[in-house]
Amino acid sequence: MGIAITVAQYLAERGVEYDVVEHPHAVTASESAKTSHISLNRLAKAVVLKGDEGFMLAVLPASSHIQFGQLRKQLGAEVDMANEEQIETLFLDCEPGAVPALGAAYGLKVIVDDSLANEPEIYLEGGDHASLVHISGSTFQKLLADPRHARFTESP
Repeated sequence: MGIAITVAQYLAERGVEYDVVEHPHAVTASESAKTSHISLNRLAKAVVLKGDEGFMLAVLPASSHIQFGQLRKQLGAEVDMANEEQIETLFLDCEPGAVPALGAAYGLKVIVDDSLANEPEIYLEGGDHASLVHISGSTFQKLLADPRHARFTESP
């Protein structure tokens, strides 16, 4: 399939230089990182959340897990993970479970974990289970400059 049209258009409209890293089919972010030989700390995974104000995206390293108590405190709102059916209605040009960490491309609010701030390069799902988008860390920071930034994860 390659990267989602929405992702490609979003990056093109912003003049972002990127590479597409093809890898064997992988269902989870951890598997994508392993098959691509990249650090879990550099793979920005997206978790779709649902709350009273609708849907939003939490972006965090694939090496970490959301601490929902901390996230809710940071947001000042109750949020939980969206279910697969809800996610599929938001990301129509993506394979189920391959959510790109670019919520603005899909009209979603975003919160980004601060642990991604110092990575020199970032990889993110391209919208399928066989390719990652590779961009510089500084480009990633520019793309996600407007969303809220906070610390809401822990490493296992």
